[in-house]
Amino acid sequence: MTFDPKLGVHRTEDMRFTYDADVFGPQPEFRRLDDIRRSLRDPECQGPDPVYSIVMDVGRNQDCDELRRRMLLFGVVTYAAGRLGHEPVRSQGHIHAVAPHCGWSTPEIFEVWEGEAIIYAQERASDDPGTCVAILAHPGQKVVVPPRWAHCVINADPETRMTFGAWCDRQYGFLYDEVRAHSGLAWFPLLDAEHNIHWDPNPKYSPSKIAVREPRPYPELGLSQAPMYEQFVADPESVQWVSDPGRFSTLWHSFEP
Repeated sequence: MTFDPKLGVHRTEDMRFTYDADVFGPQPEFRRLDDIRRSLRDPECQGPDPVYSIVMDVGRNQDCDELRRRMLLFGVVTYAAGRLGHEPVRSQGHIHAVAPHCGWSTPEIFEVWEGEAIIYAQERASDDPGTCVAILAHPGQKVVVPPRWAHCVINADPETRMTFGAWCDRQYGFLYDEVRAHSGLAWFPLLDAEHNIHWDPNPKYSPSKIAVREPRPYPELGLSQAPMYEQFVADPESVQWVSDPGRFSTLWHSFEP
């Protein structure tokens, strides 16, 4: 299954990207297996390498100035097929650093374009992880991770590649120390022989529960059913909260993805 994000960014077979004539974007950065080993259940495992590729700051040429003015950044990521030992292909997990321009650890909107993704998020990366949620998303579906939550993205189907787009803050930064100090996030996704995912608790955290569910709508944030880059084009103010989360300061304390 695939989804047309109405942007003009295309994944190639070698995990790079091509852009339509009216679209800008960089060459990809590749995340190697050695980059994420410290957060895997089996740090010595074998698997695809690179694990995924990422391009940050993608958009239509006509929107470049507006994106910069609003401190918004659009990124696209594609994941390899396969397994990392007994785990699916995934990122290592991080928390968003505080963006200097707004003083917040900023939220992120994920939109699946190809394959199946699990967005896993936990309220904290301290010994008590708090609320833990795993959301299975299909092409066209969106997931919002709120400020300060630790999170990772997982390719839910080892037989296929997975690609997603994301709205981020332009001054994004990733914090890994707490996650790495616990040798990963609070729950590890494990694949069985039928490619079903089961969740194994990380013993370096206090006991917790995990909620596994599908994406929900976000009417409180004003997200529409349109492709999320198209929503920005139609109404840039509607996603301004990504780089200015203080607009919903009373919402975040009880928000769950």
